[in-house]
Amino acid sequence: MGLTVIEKILSRRSRDDVRAGEVIWLDLDVRSARDFGGPNVVRHFDREYGEAPVADPKKTFFTFDLCVPACSIRYADNQQFCREFARKKGFRVFDVDAGIGSHVLIEEGLAASGGTVVGTDSHLNILGATGCFGQGMGDVDIAFAFKSGRTWFEVPESIRVNLTGIPSPETDAKDLTLAVIRALGTTGGALRSIEFFGDPVKRLGLAGRITLCSMVTEMAGIIGFIPEMGQAFAADYRALTGKDFSNLAPDPAASYADEITVDVDGLTPLAAAPFLPTNVKTVEELQGTPIHSGFIGSCTNGRAEDFAAAARILDGRKVKAGVMLKMVPATRRVYDDILRNGVLASLFRSGAVISNPGCGGCAEGHIGLTGKGEVQVSTGNRNFAGKQGKGEIYLTGPAVVAASCLAGEITGPEDVR
Repeated sequence: MGLTVIEKILSRRSRDDVRAGEVIWLDLDVRSARDFGGPNVVRHFDREYGEAPVADPKKTFFTFDLCVPACSIRYADNQQFCREFARKKGFRVFDVDAGIGSHVLIEEGLAASGGTVVGTDSHLNILGATGCFGQGMGDVDIAFAFKSGRTWFEVPESIRVNLTGIPSPETDAKDLTLAVIRALGTTGGALRSIEFFGDPVKRLGLAGRITLCSMVTEMAGIIGFIPEMGQAFAADYRALTGKDFSNLAPDPAASYADEITVDVDGLTPLAAAPFLPTNVKTVEELQGTPIHSGFIGSCTNGRAEDFAAAARILDGRKVKAGVMLKMVPATRRVYDDILRNGVLASLFRSGAVISNPGCGGCAEGHIGLTGKGEVQVSTGNRNFAGKQGKGEIYLTGPAVVAASCLAGEITGPEDVR
């Protein structure tokens, strides 16, 4: 039997050929912690290992992205506490100006194809977009990884998801992602690695691959990979890193626990209605639902391409009076891109509020939260009750968010052109 993508990666980093179901010791290329879980990592490290050094300072990082700059005394204390620990141990902090940690690791070339990364981020499986194994873990596990440079891990089964057909021109990567979630629910991919195949995903650029892989968490999966590489992604990766992408594919005889086909032929824009990411409906079904706000950002849809898509819909028009459109770029580099190409100015003139880089409404005190009775269309990845405040969240793509903010109600891009 051949190896799946995750079996190949874990075999290379465990010094042995491994198969699904085995428990292994895994060598880590990167170990990281955020401003949310970071302080507990430090406390566990100090309590268990005292003055011991971290395994390799060049492979160890803090990434501050949840509440940046600090919006409360608690966050200010936590961030400074982590800075002092990093200074003492001699490793780097991607501080409050950097942006979302997983995106920064990709931009810095630290999440490379075939690599292994752990951290305190539940969406670190986003790194599958570049063929890298990323995994969120608890504070105790990350403290051990800081100390040893290794962790134990059970090799998951893999499933193959084939996307077939040609979606409508109005759709984007978020629609493909929601179509997959609608098909898999939270059981089809549960605790498994997912490999996505087919022309609809092969055509995705880096931003689209990030969108799809980031929501594997909402499919209850371990991580997602896109073994087939199209020209768009190859060009994006080269422009970002200055390097050609080293593609990692499964063996022809790889063994899968399941194989699922998702037909996206003629797919139209989708949205996940409250209060589950799996509660997916067509935008047409939700047409006319009044909204109070929109949010574009998060690790799922915070790239320059997402803001450009919104700008094309707004196209010099104003957000409807009484509606607030909130935006948070994923990283400083994304912010620079939309600043240089005029997208930032266009969005500002249309009435959008654009914040500094960071996670956005997934963290209390950051732009994107909702109040009681507020209805928001969001490009985020979760719409659980209370996740982004006391309001109701509809998850969708950036073009639908922009169109809905023009109309003051949920609507598709084709209805406001």
